[in-house]
Amino acid sequence: MKNAIVAKGPKVTINDVPIPTPSAYQVLIKVVYSGSNPKDWKRPQHGEPHNSGDDIAGLVEAVGENVVEFRKGDRVAAFHEMMTPYGSFAEYAIAEDCTTFHLPKKTSFEEGAAIPLAAMTAAVGLYLRLGLPEPWKPTSAPTPLIVYGASGAVGAYAIKLAQLSNIHPIIAVAGRASDFVEKLITREKGDTIVDHRKGDEAVVAGILEALKKAGAREVKYAFDAISEHNSFQNISKILAKQGSKITLVLPGKDYSAIPSHIEHSTTMVGSVHMAPSEDKAELGIKTGGKEFGYAYFRLFSRGLREGWFTAHPYEVVPGGLNGLEKGLSDLKNGVNSGTKYIYKIEDTR
Repeated sequence: MKNAIVAKGPKVTINDVPIPTPSAYQVLIKVVYSGSNPKDWKRPQHGEPHNSGDDIAGLVEAVGENVVEFRKGDRVAAFHEMMTPYGSFAEYAIAEDCTTFHLPKKTSFEEGAAIPLAAMTAAVGLYLRLGLPEPWKPTSAPTPLIVYGASGAVGAYAIKLAQLSNIHPIIAVAGRASDFVEKLITREKGDTIVDHRKGDEAVVAGILEALKKAGAREVKYAFDAISEHNSFQNISKILAKQGSKITLVLPGKDYSAIPSHIEHSTTMVGSVHMAPSEDKAELGIKTGGKEFGYAYFRLFSRGLREGWFTAHPYEVVPGGLNGLEKGLSDLKNGVNSGTKYIYKIEDTR
């Protein structure tokens, strides 16, 4: 099968490798479309070249002996386990059954490829890291939330999920794709957009003004889906002096500028492939990130079927895997805005 390897640059080479065999709890998927994410070019910058794709949409080809939920021919999307072999930049990919989910008939493979990693990152950030009310137990109390980087896939999914949890007012910080963000928010509930292109002082002033207009005295929660370009510094000037939380998406950065009174965490979507830590296991805790991911991917599937959850807008990069190097380079250079780049694998030469 064709398999793309991403190296520093990004530089992409395509080679031929055998089709893998799924282990007991894995699903082998014939990839129709692969999504892509900024980490797909970032990780190879500092590590070994590898197939860095993790967003899969396609048809089940085979399942492991302990898989009961899927069978050959099923339409699925899946989140491939990061930094393991057989990622989505190939004709066939491997995913764990717990991070694979059914695509309803009305959901296209293109839409499916735009969901897994980004939507799950949003869920982990909102519910595991910030501890906000979950969609099946929506809040009835005003719960101000800052979403910084609202037009990107992670930020947009965070807004969609926050809406399901009835979290308002949402202060969405965005730029040139603000028209897209406007379709996600609910002005009647106090939601608003602040334009980051006006500069840091204007962002801080804009958020404070938005809170005032919404009748909110303070804000305690922030999802920083950018985590650079002074995003968390700006947020830190606004969050309440007590009980505040911010979650960020870039690991390994220096977040010492965040004041000590603000609880900060890093949202790592890879946690949905992890069992409880040894410390938790010793306390008898048997569930954790894997179960969280299992539940939310199935929630996404139901939402797609019922119509209250939708995929992020996407652009198909021409050429299949042959277009991957250009697509990743454009991601690196910030060419796209408000869309996910996806790749039709059968267009590979």
